[in-house]
Amino acid sequence: MSNLSLTERIQQGFKENLEEEKLLDCMRCGFCLPACPTYIHLNYDETQSPRGRLAIMKAVRDGDVPFDDSVEESLDLCLGCRACEPACPAGVEYGHLLENARDVIQQERKSTLKEKTARKVAFDYLFQEPDKMSKTVGLVRFYQRSGMQTLTRKMKILSFFPDILGGMEKVLPPIEKDRNVRGRVYQPVTKTTKVAFFTGCLMETVFSKTNDATVKVLQKLGCEVWIPEDQFCCGALHGHSGELEKAKQNARRNLDSFFARDVDYIVNNAGGCGAFLSEYEHLLKDEPEYLEKAKLFSKKTIDITSFIHKLGITELPLRNTNGEKLMVTYQDSCHLRNVNHVIKEPREILQSIENVEYLELEGADQCCGSAGIYNLIHSEMSMKILDNRMDNVKKSGTHIIITTNPGCLLQMKLGIERAGLSDKIEALHIIDFIYDYLLRDQIIGGNLIEEEVY
Repeated sequence: MSNLSLTERIQQGFKENLEEEKLLDCMRCGFCLPACPTYIHLNYDETQSPRGRLAIMKAVRDGDVPFDDSVEESLDLCLGCRACEPACPAGVEYGHLLENARDVIQQERKSTLKEKTARKVAFDYLFQEPDKMSKTVGLVRFYQRSGMQTLTRKMKILSFFPDILGGMEKVLPPIEKDRNVRGRVYQPVTKTTKVAFFTGCLMETVFSKTNDATVKVLQKLGCEVWIPEDQFCCGALHGHSGELEKAKQNARRNLDSFFARDVDYIVNNAGGCGAFLSEYEHLLKDEPEYLEKAKLFSKKTIDITSFIHKLGITELPLRNTNGEKLMVTYQDSCHLRNVNHVIKEPREILQSIENVEYLELEGADQCCGSAGIYNLIHSEMSMKILDNRMDNVKKSGTHIIITTNPGCLLQMKLGIERAGLSDKIEALHIIDFIYDYLLRDQIIGGNLIEEEVY
């Protein structure tokens, strides 16, 4: 065991994993400050800003500042939304530096038994093995359908737990029965494009109806949709939480799985997953046996909104036929916007629909406070951000909040519940909105669904 102190071990780890040149790319110009949620919501504290955190990383790396709880708190409170990156004129790779710093800290410091247990359950169990995730979500389905949920609510049992858990319990959608869709190929009537579909962890289990709708919309637009059998969690939660080696392990598994067939695109419908998938090339940059695969994978990866926009969905005669005009707004997924730079496509899709009025949401380009599991770990900060967002939602007059990421979707549903607006506003994934409101009759009438080949 090393005789070095914790500060010395962290300093050594930072020197090995945080390139000084990349830290020095920050010019301290401050353009990142107005983009940073924690800086704004923590009274403009520089230690809670991107340039402040970069300065802290460098100071620890250089031995000018000892590693202590205040350093860890500053790095831990960052949402990782990466809104600072498009705002930065110097192109600082803040997100990668933050992930590397968190990884070093996680490897070197001692964790409590509670934290070790939580990490093992999350990163070695739920988000490492798809079957185990499915079984766990199956327990949630049993809870919802067995009468336990009704009893729990009547007895107000959740009042003894943190508010965030009670709120999340209310907004979770009804869990569908697990069905094995992996290894299947869904055929369109007229085939133009071959795609592989990345199903995701939460999307495959909690939001399986959205995944079904995604396949059907892709079929409608002429795609043969293959769902690779041995795909795994993208690794984003691991990578953002100081578990980079486990993220790399999942990336390697996915590369092996998705190259079993030749496809034109690899499509995903979760903004956070898509951003991490698109950066496999960076994640595996030091692994020559996987680097070329990772480059091709990153090149082929595309978000569902970008893809259906590319396929010409805005040219279809899309019309809301549910009576009165719908007012809809859009909340950006941070990583979809800030990493993959998908901004105009979802907005143009919504603006192209007849009998739908698109309303731009003030602050839509800023994090909603979900940030993976941030809302569970730092619920006070998350709810402060969310409540501020809901003030803007109220002002907008919208009927529906559209999102492109499961975490954002649950967060906005929670915000609607907290604001007492459940009878006036709903939150939907953009694919559910397109399918349920616009294409369901066309697709069913066209008999495009459920044709499978193996």
